[in-house]
Amino acid sequence: MTIVAMSLEAEVMEALSTVLDPELDEPITDLGFVRSVDIDDVGVTVHVRLPTSFCSPNFAYLMTSDALDAVRRIEDVGQVRVFLDDHHDSDKINAGLAADAGYRGTFGGEAEDSLDELRRTFQVKAHTAAMERCIEERLKNSGLTVADVYRLRLNNLPGGHIKDALLRRRTAIGLGIGPHARVFVDEHDVPVPPDEVPLRLRFAKSVRISIEGNSHFCRGLLGTRYADEDDLTTRITNTRGTSSSGTSSRLTARSAS
Repeated sequence: MTIVAMSLEAEVMEALSTVLDPELDEPITDLGFVRSVDIDDVGVTVHVRLPTSFCSPNFAYLMTSDALDAVRRIEDVGQVRVFLDDHHDSDKINAGLAADAGYRGTFGGEAEDSLDELRRTFQVKAHTAAMERCIEERLKNSGLTVADVYRLRLNNLPGGHIKDALLRRRTAIGLGIGPHARVFVDEHDVPVPPDEVPLRLRFAKSVRISIEGNSHFCRGLLGTRYADEDDLTTRITNTRGTSSSGTSSRLTARSAS
């Protein structure tokens, strides 16, 4: 076991990096959605921004509530507050977060289906896109043909970030990640039949392209909306326990590599 000095700022950003935009399947930190992090002796305040004022309130609530939960899991972090900026439902969502009212408590009669169902829907889409990326990589870089795809197993995939992404998304929807698990399956882990592979693979590609296209579009909207700010990086301030440098460090136990 190695003791590594990790600043509280880094811990907060690491926690926020686990929060994904449900539709874009990317961390809110990478997308530029974390506007600021302010740390003081009381706790941590996070401000979140979105590409438009009319982004889905369901998505906005999912991301901000996930951010609140993620930062709260940091040991001795203090009071955690998360605010959604510049959204048509900012007041409602911010009040609900402050009161820990939950989704239905925040939106009342306006609440739609369960957020768990909504989250699951987009997790399945993310899994579909991750499968397609892995299969496409094999089709391009091996002797595999479309007719062979149904036989592809996880241990046939080379290591790397593309495979790691697929394994994470399989885990998120409750699928196994054993080496002999089939790659091309539905959300219930049922293998795609050989005769359905071409059509289902085209559908998976369309899902992946849609996600990636939406991601580029949202980045462009965010950059345009906040063009008056210097850049889209997160502004971080830390005044906890110091009157001079404005920074603090914590010791975090991590396994030695």
